Amino acid sequence: MTVLKTSMRNFLAHKGRMALSAVAVLLSVAFVCGTLVFTDTMNTTFDKLFAATSSDVTVSAKGASNTGETTSDTGRPPVVPASVLTQVRAADGVKSAEGAVFSTAVTVVDADKESLSPSSGAPTIVGSWNANEARTMKITSGAAPRNAGQIMVDADTADKHGLRLGDTIGVITAVGTHTAKLSGIADFTVTNPGAAIFYLDTATAQRTLVGRTGVYTNVNVTAAPGVSDARLKANVLAELGGAYKVQTAKETADANQKDVESFMNVMKYAMLGFAGIAFLVGIFLIINTFSMLVAQRTREIGLMRAIGSSRKQVNRSVLTEALLLGAVGSVLGVGAGVGLAIGLMKLMGQMGMELSTDDLTVAWTTPVAGVLLGVVVTVLAAYLPARRAGKISPMAALRDAGAPADARAGRVRAVLGTLLTGAGAYALYLAADAARATEGSLWLGVGIVLSLIGFVVVGPLLASGVVRVLGAVLLRAFGPVGRMAERNALRNPRRTGATGAALMIGLALVACLSVVGSSMVASATDQLDKTVGTDFIVQSDSGQLITAQAVRAVQSTPGLERVTEYRWTKADFTTPDGKTLKDTAITAADPTYATDLRTETVAGKLADAYRPDAMSVHEKFAEDHGITLGSKITVAFRDGRTARLTVRAITSSDVVIDAGAMYTSIDTLARYVPADRMPLDTLVFASAKEGQQDAAYKALKSALHDYPQYTVRDQTDYKQALKDQIGQLLNMIYGLLALAIIVAILGVVNTLALSVVERTREIGLMRAIGLSRRQLRRMIRMESVVIALFGALLGLGLGMGWGATAQKLLALEGLTVLEIPWPTIIAVFVGSAFVGLFAALVPAFRAGRMNVLNAIATE
Repeated sequence: MTVLKTSMRNFLAHKGRMALSAVAVLLSVAFVCGTLVFTDTMNTTFDKLFAATSSDVTVSAKGASNTGETTSDTGRPPVVPASVLTQVRAADGVKSAEGAVFSTAVTVVDADKESLSPSSGAPTIVGSWNANEARTMKITSGAAPRNAGQIMVDADTADKHGLRLGDTIGVITAVGTHTAKLSGIADFTVTNPGAAIFYLDTATAQRTLVGRTGVYTNVNVTAAPGVSDARLKANVLAELGGAYKVQTAKETADANQKDVESFMNVMKYAMLGFAGIAFLVGIFLIINTFSMLVAQRTREIGLMRAIGSSRKQVNRSVLTEALLLGAVGSVLGVGAGVGLAIGLMKLMGQMGMELSTDDLTVAWTTPVAGVLLGVVVTVLAAYLPARRAGKISPMAALRDAGAPADARAGRVRAVLGTLLTGAGAYALYLAADAARATEGSLWLGVGIVLSLIGFVVVGPLLASGVVRVLGAVLLRAFGPVGRMAERNALRNPRRTGATGAALMIGLALVACLSVVGSSMVASATDQLDKTVGTDFIVQSDSGQLITAQAVRAVQSTPGLERVTEYRWTKADFTTPDGKTLKDTAITAADPTYATDLRTETVAGKLADAYRPDAMSVHEKFAEDHGITLGSKITVAFRDGRTARLTVRAITSSDVVIDAGAMYTSIDTLARYVPADRMPLDTLVFASAKEGQQDAAYKALKSALHDYPQYTVRDQTDYKQALKDQIGQLLNMIYGLLALAIIVAILGVVNTLALSVVERTREIGLMRAIGLSRRQLRRMIRMESVVIALFGALLGLGLGMGWGATAQKLLALEGLTVLEIPWPTIIAVFVGSAFVGLFAALVPAFRAGRMNVLNAIATE
């Protein structure tokens, strides 16, 4: 009980000094809990949506996707004949059944040909209005579509784009373009996560999405009273046999949930990973806080030992304070986490993904996990300072505050840190020297972990040298004030090293990702310059296939020398070694593709792969299956007949563009796949006549004006799009890393604040002998800047080493260019100086306001 009282007294006495550490715990726990609440809420939203939209039993084509994504290479959804509806209605236990048609392989535009698709990446769905849809949609304006000239839209999409009844809407599919007037607006009775949904009457939906009537994408079946879904499914299967996919409502909902589960898991674990980084940074803050508090209470602890307190009691007292700190920070963090989740939901709403707070889900495991994690991490971080506190002897009561440095511990730290750093560097060397990316990735992970731990351990040793160099370069110009700032930073290298290490972690990751991102862009750009021999690339950014009408529009564009079609399908390969490889991708293109993409071959000529009944394979595939020039491969096309193709070329596997592709000609594909099942183009390449590039570019854009689902890019556009995609990903990662950097800034603030308290008497004496308030504040700001720059130097140097090693692994995959983004590195380094200045504002202000006489009188 005495230990608890002492801990409570010390905790409350130093509550101001504990505040920043508590904020670090709060932020880390909030990020963990916010992530869990947010992803749980998304799961709840989708669960409710899928449960509400699933009929008792659904019948669809074999291989059809539950989310409506087109699984056919023709750009049209898989269908079942209308006769299936008649058969289903005859099954026992069926109350009602209706056919429906829907697809997500669509582009919907307004009268100005502006896309009405969600900006969040959620699907655009066009389907037939039916009774199953009426369960989850309520018509709030106008009426449901009754003929080919009418279409209905969901209320969210109408609000976003300002759609009104009577507006012209265009639906663009692989079949063609269908135009209709807006006849109605319907609102969801459940939460819509952001999809844009348009409804046509059934006959129009069949013609628009599939190209013919008498077919459905699925049949929705309702059970008669007293008939379970499982019983109904068995009855329907008995009527239909095994020719179609039959699912109960639960099976449909589970399958739909599985389709979105992978995306949500990636987001969840990525965010938890960044929360873990923030926790790691927070550990340094907590260690520093308790180390300094213990040092400042050396005499107090010595007196406690002198009057009978045991080592264990002192140790427990410090750990109890840590327990209180962790508990307070974690409880507040759980509350903040719920608020963060709501904030994320609002942010996603701005981006187009609607999530209702009515579905806010806080599982009991979330606060428990948050509190346990926060408390355990805080207590573990405080263990070393608590252990040092327990070693303080009663004789310390006779000395001034401040525990003497343990020289032996310093030597052990230096040796251990050097060994870990050396081991990490060797692992990075092995990663860079690896022959295979998978093997190198393992060594890269080991190298990153060991070198990071090594730098953390050896940080105090490095601080002595690096701070002196920084002091000579930056501080000496400020005279005595600068020299005092340097000495203050050197006074306790262990503290400076730990503070700098907190900042180092976040900046090391920033530097590493910057190097990797820049190298990927530079490598891809280099590959484009070396291998792509075409001027223009036509594709759909939403993944829609290119229709024959659009291809004809490209081919008729004036100023073009050649147009190359590019499409792919899947087939079952039987290789010479007797193995059968299911659903293997094969690319079909015009022979001119050998000119448009200058792919390196290790045997044969790529142009020969476009001869009748010929193909190419890539080098690794050939090695794995004993394939040489002239080998025969049996290719059973997914939507056609079986062919025996001769290998006429073996391409290099060391490429970035079209890596792993196996080519044949479109004419060969057409010989074995019926015309109505031929896959559509995924890309179309076009090259201008000599000297007519600019005119052809404008003409091509004009020719595709009526096809807004496709984008025309020249090589410059394509490079910029690639750069933008990687840049967006990096910016998102930097945003998540900002949490760790914020915690590191709190660490610098806390270190300076406690350092000012520790030096109260010293500051009073300096003020008494003539140091002005302005000079005092400048001294503290300079000390902060040096600590921040020390952490930045270590972090940026370490991160560039990691990034350069990672690029060596990417080189094995064809990304051979190493590019250091010096503008970013320099900006981060300079920004670190401003971080130091910002972190010093409050401690410097408080130091400047000290009463000189009271400061001198401080014990």
